[in-house]
Amino acid sequence: MTSNPAITSTPTQPAMPTHHFEMRFTSTPRGARLARRLCAERLHAWGIPYSTEAHDAVVLLVAELSANADQHGRVPGRDFHVRLTVPAQPIAPVRIEVTDTRGERTPVPAPCLPGPDRTEGRGLLLVAALADRWGWGPRPDGAPGKIVWAERDRRSQDATAVFGHM
Repeated sequence: MTSNPAITSTPTQPAMPTHHFEMRFTSTPRGARLARRLCAERLHAWGIPYSTEAHDAVVLLVAELSANADQHGRVPGRDFHVRLTVPAQPIAPVRIEVTDTRGERTPVPAPCLPGPDRTEGRGLLLVAALADRWGWGPRPDGAPGKIVWAERDRRSQDATAVFGHM
């Protein structure tokens, strides 16, 4: 038996785990708050600690997308679904996906700032400012509704650099 010296075997390293959290929430303000709180806890447990810029930015993205699902994607008796994905590699982006069952009300691609007398309409501006990428599309499972997603690179500048002095 002869061996071929050109063929070498390298030990395979185990793949780094990707953390996932997903849950359905009632399409209510309480459901949106619960989504934010549970995602905040998961991020902390996965090594993105409370009160860090990365944690606060991702939690704000979850809060805004969940609030939009409640405000604009609500269909009576239907829930919205949140999925949070955090790859173990520190250079990989955190991804937030929120699905709802109302497909005819879609996000505005380039939101504009509402007048100073209005207190609503700034959620997608926050998403656009804090996310490195975001978008929406039909639900991947073919069910009625849409998915709105945002990705945040963990090396992104902090919120004060985006918004100025806060």
